[in-house]
Amino acid sequence: MRGLTLRMIEKAAGGTFHLSFLTEDGSFLSLSTEQLPHAAEKARAAFERALDTEVASIVTDSRKAGPGSLFGAIAGARADGHDFISAVFGQGAVCVFTERTLERADVFGQDGAADGEGRAWIRVENTIAALGRVAALYLETLQIPVVGITGSVGKTSTKEMIASVLSVRFRTRKTEGNFNNELGLPLTVFSLEPEDEVCVLEMGVSHFGDMTTLAAIARPQRMVITNIGTCHLEFLKDREGVFRAKTEVFDYMKEGSRVFLNGNDDLLRKVDRVGGAAPVFFGVDSRTEGVSDLSAGPVIDYPADLPRAACVTASSVRPLGFEGSACTILTPAGELKVKVPVPGIHNCSNAAAAAAVGLSFGMSLDEIREGIESAQTISGRFRIRKAGERTVIDDCYNANPVSMKSSLLVLSGAEGKRCAILGDMGELGEEEKLLHEKVGAYAASCVDRLVTIGPLSRCMYEAAKKENPKLPVSWYERVEDFLAHADAEIGPDDTILVKASHYMKFERIVEALA
Repeated sequence: MRGLTLRMIEKAAGGTFHLSFLTEDGSFLSLSTEQLPHAAEKARAAFERALDTEVASIVTDSRKAGPGSLFGAIAGARADGHDFISAVFGQGAVCVFTERTLERADVFGQDGAADGEGRAWIRVENTIAALGRVAALYLETLQIPVVGITGSVGKTSTKEMIASVLSVRFRTRKTEGNFNNELGLPLTVFSLEPEDEVCVLEMGVSHFGDMTTLAAIARPQRMVITNIGTCHLEFLKDREGVFRAKTEVFDYMKEGSRVFLNGNDDLLRKVDRVGGAAPVFFGVDSRTEGVSDLSAGPVIDYPADLPRAACVTASSVRPLGFEGSACTILTPAGELKVKVPVPGIHNCSNAAAAAAVGLSFGMSLDEIREGIESAQTISGRFRIRKAGERTVIDDCYNANPVSMKSSLLVLSGAEGKRCAILGDMGELGEEEKLLHEKVGAYAASCVDRLVTIGPLSRCMYEAAKKENPKLPVSWYERVEDFLAHADAEIGPDDTILVKASHYMKFERIVEALA
């Protein structure tokens, strides 16, 4: 984190800087910014030196604190970071963010002794908010272009595809895992180095105002919205609410920024201009089989009468089973024939988005092809695992009605016996039972066996039985109940889709089967 000093961090965080000492007689002394004019000359000199200290890293996990780090103390459900402040100082941390006024034991430990010229800490109202403000400062200091990605479905797979393309030419940093919220996004920013050339940030929201918080940090120069689906309806009420929440980011786009929107989505197609510029649309030709699974709304014509210069479109899609799809991507710079190495028509849409972003950075079609064809999936996102003759599709990180149907469509093209193990989908609001029923009815035409798990998934079970009375269907209330009967439910050579919302912890099923 070259060039970021505690003086700069204090100002950005909006807190009060303190330097705490143990005096020769062992008493505890803390000097704050407000007290500085009245302090002794020696203490003032130490204070100034501390403010000019450069920070090597910023962490919120005390185990990762080391020489030169700043530790953000957060009071969590399982542990309170404030309890580890003296320990991180002992590990070499140069400063901490704290929401409390610190006493001797907090800073030096019960039996601690003075080390050096004192220990610095910054008192803030909210550690996570303060980290966000510092992250915004760091991005501004680095001047690295940011590609933001949001949407109801496919944020992570689109992020991986875009990062894979950009990495062909640029040193690219991306969101790792699920670090896409008000804490995870700043931590991704803090991992940036001056040598990095592009930052790809996934931005997840579940409430109104969440995107405003993230966008104020990221200030993306390019923004990709994958779709507007039926997610977080408990808080956002309906798709119109989801649209408003996602598009809060438009108010934070820098001048000259570009917006890339899914042209298969009825709500996103209504966006005319953002910051004075017309959006670039990406998607799959609406004449393609299965295109209805790309949007939670009605199927609309795409690219239809949109100007070619405004579209990057996947056409002539040819499924290749679990090896992915072949397609032709039509771009303003020419046609690109490519093999998308991840199965599902939605990944052709992701490839079109990646091509659109790559072109905006001046990349050639050959560079874009290389990036798309080298893209990989990550754990929990349609990752295919082999166990002897059995194939397990690990898609258990999260789920909503649109992503459920997309994954079931891919499964339907598999050879041999196709089994889906589906679980509850969270935050769907008042229509949660109906939405589970629709997934169950859809699954009935895609699989040879269906297993549903969870209280809400009872609705999937009932709907599937009604839709296809001959289909073997089972329902279990808990994951543990299914695991006790897994050998009877699953064959040794089945192809099995495992998918549910993250809180269902279906990774236990993946590990048991694979």
